[in-house]
Amino acid sequence: MRIPKSWVPSIAKRIVDNLIKKELIEPTIPVSILMEETEKLLTEELMVEDRLNDEVRQFLRKYESEIEKGRLDYRKLFDMTKQKLVKERNIVL
Repeated sequence: MRIPKSWVPSIAKRIVDNLIKKELIEPTIPVSILMEETEKLLTEELMVEDRLNDEVRQFLRKYESEIEKGRLDYRKLFDMTKQKLVKERNIVL
């Protein structure tokens, strides 16, 4: 996650408050529940890249011996693999 988790509640509050203030939404549920759901969505969306990074690391373990011998550049392989998956899955980071 590129931002601290402690920022998520504040960001969620600002989003919900602005949507209500600008009359873009009219909540039919309590605002506290709307904030909780917004926090969950933000956290989930922000963790997409973390999960992708974990998946790339797992995939590159297959080539660990080649990387250790210096035949392959881990950083370059990581970036290339990640970009390939982003493109294939239409992920927005």
